[in-house]
Order: sequence, then structure tokens, then C-alpha cells
Amino acid sequence: MGVAGTSCTALFYILFVLCASGACSANWLKGNQTGNLLIDASPQSGRKIPDKLFGIFFEEINHAGAGGLWAELVSNRGFEAGGQNTPSNIDPWSVIGSETYITVQTDRTSCFSRNKIALRMEVLCDDGESNTCPAGGVGIYNPGFWGMHIEQGKAYKLSLHIRSMESVNISVSLKSADGSQSLATANIAAAALDLSNWTKLELQLEAKGTNSNSILQLTTSKKGVIWFDQISLMPLDTYKGHGFRKELFSMLAGLKPRFIRFPGGCFVEGEWLRNAFRWRESIGPWEERPGHFGDVWMYWTDDGLGYFEFLQLAEDLGASPVWVVNNGVSHTDQVDTSSILPFVQDTLDSIEFARGEPDSKWGSVRAAMGHHEPFELKYIAIGNEDCGKKNYRGNYLKFYHAIKAAYPDIQLISNCDGSVTKLDHPADIYDFHIYTSANDMFSRVHQFDHTTRSSNGPKAFVSEYAVTGKDAGTGSLLAALAEAGFLIGLEMNSDVVEMASYAPLFVNVNDRRWNPDAIVFNSWQQYGTPSYWMQHFFKESSGAILHPSVLQTNSSSVIASAITWSGTEDSSSYLKIKIVNFGSDTVDLKITVSGLPNAVNPIGSTKTVLTSDGLMDENSFTEPQKVVPLQSILQNAGRDMAVTLGPHSFTSLDLALPQTVYISSI
Repeated sequence: MGVAGTSCTALFYILFVLCASGACSANWLKGNQTGNLLIDASPQSGRKIPDKLFGIFFEEINHAGAGGLWAELVSNRGFEAGGQNTPSNIDPWSVIGSETYITVQTDRTSCFSRNKIALRMEVLCDDGESNTCPAGGVGIYNPGFWGMHIEQGKAYKLSLHIRSMESVNISVSLKSADGSQSLATANIAAAALDLSNWTKLELQLEAKGTNSNSILQLTTSKKGVIWFDQISLMPLDTYKGHGFRKELFSMLAGLKPRFIRFPGGCFVEGEWLRNAFRWRESIGPWEERPGHFGDVWMYWTDDGLGYFEFLQLAEDLGASPVWVVNNGVSHTDQVDTSSILPFVQDTLDSIEFARGEPDSKWGSVRAAMGHHEPFELKYIAIGNEDCGKKNYRGNYLKFYHAIKAAYPDIQLISNCDGSVTKLDHPADIYDFHIYTSANDMFSRVHQFDHTTRSSNGPKAFVSEYAVTGKDAGTGSLLAALAEAGFLIGLEMNSDVVEMASYAPLFVNVNDRRWNPDAIVFNSWQQYGTPSYWMQHFFKESSGAILHPSVLQTNSSSVIASAITWSGTEDSSSYLKIKIVNFGSDTVDLKITVSGLPNAVNPIGSTKTVLTSDGLMDENSFTEPQKVVPLQSILQNAGRDMAVTLGPHSFTSLDLALPQTVYISSI
């Protein structure tokens, strides 16, 4: 899934000693190393970093959304995952009771035109007859995504559609998977007249216990035929009621992302175009969304987390949406440029949905979904990793000119790398992906050193980067340190690098399709990998002022940068010095800061270090904070400081400054 990428300096900074070769990890140095870091922090010396340099990339991979950030607890809620032909597989739904008492099958009787599959349940037993139902009745149950997490005191909204020609008496319950614990119960009793047509019912279940491996169960002891469709169970306690799992949303918000790229990645393309993400199918009432099979990552999603929800997620995070659109190209098939205009119009309609006035055709659809005001959509990536495909350039140009004509302010992103060779087509930004070993990642701080500097040329978007392979494990300290060095390189070259985001963002441990990932979770737990915590060191970089720095040391495993940034809440200012020691030896570093208008305030100055005893150390559910940043008071904060860098460490020194306005010299 990638190409290559990294960066270094431009006009204002000189960086001595990076990794010139791919073998900078560790055993070259003997004993403590020494060095000097000289920083010019004068207001006039700095250069402003792009406002959106660091953000996040969300792809529906590893059940990141379905069974992850999107809080829906029922898996295959519309019974569509088995396909539109009947009979079909209803997995993970299961039947309670033997064939003597109950038969269950799918048919095409749903009231929803875009998802016609419904579940027909015929109960053959009855209380008081010769064929008496077993104790507890018969029915169906759903285990969710590897177990539903139900919490005591929390409320859950059950929505379902039901039809029957006879009266019904159905018990609804939340239970532990082993049946030993009853967490919540309710009853549905209705006359045949009330259910002769499809009817939507809603119940609120209050949990009286906690279990992270629970199921939703619908049972009855009354003979008859009942049809079910679109069964949803959502916790009421989601972020702002928008449907996002709060603890996972909080981890995203903790990164302070300036943008969010979505919904992929390969998920956008599909292995075949027929299975590509279609935004129109993912909007409107959730019951009417047909869902689709993501054939790249091989699982079904009901698209509850659709185009609208992605835009809402961006807004809730205070991040700019970066909408990745399909340009008529999948992994296997592609549309000829002569036939691409319907795909172009589809994208124009998607922009109108996001940005159109509430009385426009597609803006009115958005407004009807509860968001009257337009979203601020200003970035569109035309395709994903498609540059080498036969029809990409021809298709791209059709998209580019049509979008620019209608929305000249939108920044358009090409899939073709322009860091070495000038693009042969117009673009505002070009996409750049890099997955590689730790040594190679750390050495790539020079990636953008020789990229042509142009005031009006396209900038780089490193939208997917990560250390992969044996160096990464499932999220190692080694990977995080190499990536930290790479990001310092991007920061230094931020005159030609506009944006950057790690990939992938999420993984449900029950469906790990890619290693490593930033945030690991199951139905009830979550933790950040060292790469997740590494990104926290850069959350103040976007929009900050980058200062010239000179690193003088005989260690090829050290890299550093310096920025000044101001807090938005209290207008406090800081000089942040970031230093990666990728090597295995301790480094004694003397830091000299010149050009500060005022003295450093030792009160409020801190030192934060990310390290661990072992280079391949990882976090886990049992040790979620084994490798996390540790902050302490910076005892010797000042213009002249001595700091000892432990082996295999990432250090941030945050010097509190009296209130100062920093103005870029450009």
C-alpha cells in the first residue's frame, strides 16, 4: 500500500547528522556521546508551519468503524450481509431452539426497497399444547461484534421492525453469552391488527449489570410466524449523541488532529468497483442504507458510519474533512475516461451534500438529516494509490477541471508523487505513502530535502506512514522512535509538506487485518500503541513557528527540532524542543537558545520522555501504559541547559515563555 516518504530542512534550519544510511539503529556508538544543539528562537527567524500539518486518517479496516468507533452493537442488523439472494447466511445471528420448535430463514419481504432481505421466524411450539416450547422460549440472538459491552446503569435504545399476522408476545433481553447473567429485559406484546404491516418499535433497556461479552436475545413461547428486519441496539451514551463510542472518540480528540482523511484507503477503491464505497448509499435514515461488503478487507459493513457521519466526526473533532473519492478505479477493474462523467457528477453531488445551501438538491438532504448549516469541505483526494493505473490521469483531469470550475477553493489531491519529479498534471497537493522498516524510516528525514521549492507548486500530503514488518510487532517502541524522527523531518520540510497522517488508525483485536495500528480495542477496552503516543509530541506543531536549529554531535542517531507555539485557552507560549535518540547509547546534549525576547519561566516548563526498557516493548490490555510519555518538571529550564538523552528515547522539552507574539519572517 505505499510508495516512500520523509523530509528535512529548507531555508531556515540546518540539521547536522541524520541517518545517511539505512543502518542507524544501534551498535555503532561506544559510551556516552556528547553534542550541542543551537537554537535561534528569535521571533523574526522562524517560519510558520502549515495550519493542518498533522491529522488522522480513518479507513474502514480492522473493524475500525463497524464494531469500533461507530457504537452500533448489533452486527448484520438488517440481515443483508449474506447477500441479496435467498436463502442466505444470517451470521452472526443464531437460532435459539431446535428444528422441532422453530425454523428461521431469510426472504425478500422487507419494506425497504434498497435492502429487501428480512428474517422470517416460524415458531412451531406453544405453551399448553402437545409441542410445548422449552423453558425460556425459542428465538434468535446476536452477539454483536465479538460480544456486546453492556454497562450497569447505562441505557440502550433498541429499534426493530416487525410484522406478523397474529398477536405476538416477545421477550427482549440482554444476557451474558454464557447465559449466567441477565442484564436487562423488556417485553413486546401486540395484537395482530397492530403488526399486519411492517411496524417500527423502539424500546429503552436499562442495564442492571455489567458484562463485556453479552448478547441481544429475542424469544417467544407463542406459536406463529414473525418477520424481523433492521434490528439496532445503540447505547444512549455516545459522543454528543452522534453515535461515536466515547472512549475511542476521546483518544482521537487527544491527538488534536487538524484534519481527518476518510473513508480510505483501499476501502474507497474496492477490489471490484461493485464493492467500492458509495456515498449516496450511506446517507439518509439508517434503516434504508443497504450496506456493502468491503471486499478488500473482507467484511460487511451496514454503513451506519456513512458519509454524513464522517463529516460530523470531522466537525466534532474540530478537524478539516479530507474526502477521498473513487475516480472510477478499483484494484481490479476501471472505467474508461470516455465514460467517467457519471462518476465526476457523483462527486460534485457529494460536495453539494456537504457544502450546499439547505434549499439545494443535496444540501436539503443533509439538512433533513439534522445538519442545517453546510460542512466546511475544502479538500478532496481524487482516488487512492491509483497513479500507475491505466486510466488514472485521464480520469483525474476530468475530476480536476469539473471540481475546480464549480468549487475553485477546494484543494485537489493527486495520487502521483511530486517530491522528486514535477507532476505532469495540475494539483494543489500530491499524495505520498510510506511503509517501511524502522532503520529506513528514520533515515528518510531527507526525503523532501531536494523537492523543488515553489510558491505556487503542489505540496506533499504524507497521508499514510508507518513502520511495518518485524520492526513493528503489533506496535513497538522501535517503530515509534523511527516514525518520530521521520515526523521531525517532515516538520523541518513543512515548506513543501502540507499534511501528514499515520495509518492505520484503529484495530479491533478480533479482526486484525494490518499490523501495526495506532489504537487497539475490543468491545470494552482500548489502548494506544507507542506510535499513538509518539503523535502526541506533535499535536502543537500545526500552525506553530519552526525555528532554525543546528545539531552538532558525532552521533548519527540523534535528530532535533524546535518550535514555538501558543496555547488557545490561556495564551501561554512555549518553546518546544523535540529530540529523538534512535541509538543505543546515552547522549549528553548541551542546548543553547538565542534570540528569546524574554527569559524562560522555570515554572510551567516540563520534560516529557517516551522510552522503555526494551526496544520492542509494546502496550497491551494487561499493560496499557507500559510505553507511554512520562512528564516531569524541567529543573534547569533556561537559555542554556544540559540534558541527558537516554538510549532509544524521544524527549520533548517545553520551555514556558512570557507572553510573546511570534511572527514568521516570511
